[in-house]
Amino acid sequence: MTLTVTPRPATAPRTPAPRRGKPAGALAARTVVVLVLAAYAAISLYPFLWMVSAAFKTNAEVVSGGHLIPHHPTGRTLADTWNKLDFFHYFTNSVKVTVLTTVLVVVVYAAASYAFAVLRFPGKRMFYRLFLALLFVPGVVTLLPIVLLESKLDILGTHWGLVLPFVNGSAPLAVLMLTNAFTTVPTELREAARMDGAGELRIFARIYLPLARPALVTIALLTAIPTWNEYQLTRISLNDPHTYTLPIALQAMQSENVVQYNSLMAAALIMVVPVIAIFLCAQRYFVNGLMGAVKG
Repeated sequence: MTLTVTPRPATAPRTPAPRRGKPAGALAARTVVVLVLAAYAAISLYPFLWMVSAAFKTNAEVVSGGHLIPHHPTGRTLADTWNKLDFFHYFTNSVKVTVLTTVLVVVVYAAASYAFAVLRFPGKRMFYRLFLALLFVPGVVTLLPIVLLESKLDILGTHWGLVLPFVNGSAPLAVLMLTNAFTTVPTELREAARMDGAGELRIFARIYLPLARPALVTIALLTAIPTWNEYQLTRISLNDPHTYTLPIALQAMQSENVVQYNSLMAAALIMVVPVIAIFLCAQRYFVNGLMGAVKG
């Protein structure tokens, strides 16, 4: 018995279907959005670029024209502003207030958020909601009570009179973000640490804080930048020029009879550069911290 195998008919190779391009309307809309965003970025960046440019010009060149690139760039304006106007002293005062505020916010509210996220105690939900309710209280409403309280405590006009209100004002956002960050930590890690004999302080320091690093960095940035730029309470509280911070020193330069615009822009540049540098260094943690807060 012989078997006959009939060959299968050869099939022509399939040609991939041509990819469809994006509709002309979608491409036009995307182009318009890109152009609008580019124009907005240019408008937003121009004042900053003009400030940087004016810091490297003479006052006569700043007054005479609006060109962006200095004809004869010089670093003497920055050096004179730093040395003659005693900006190092104001810079040190700003660093002192900002560092103290940021450290206290991170330490105090990290511990408070750990309690809200992990521990059990009477009134936990009520206290947490009260913290969140403070987000909707305008800062100007508490300005007069703060000043009166500082006067009673005899800290009005001191740097502690700035640090303590700044720490208090950072409470709602810090508690919200850090509590959300701590609740995402698996409870199995805490239970395993408890079985190994670790106490709450060790669990908090060795497990929860390292895992919440992006949120901690985000809170530190969101505290440090407004504290560095704070003017309203600082202007009301500080009366002694020896205690002035950079925003008050900048305002004092604007109040002079003859304003040296190049020196004013140099002072503004000195004030802005540290904030930009810190943000660029911590940008990755900042974005991750915000994403974690939104997910939480």
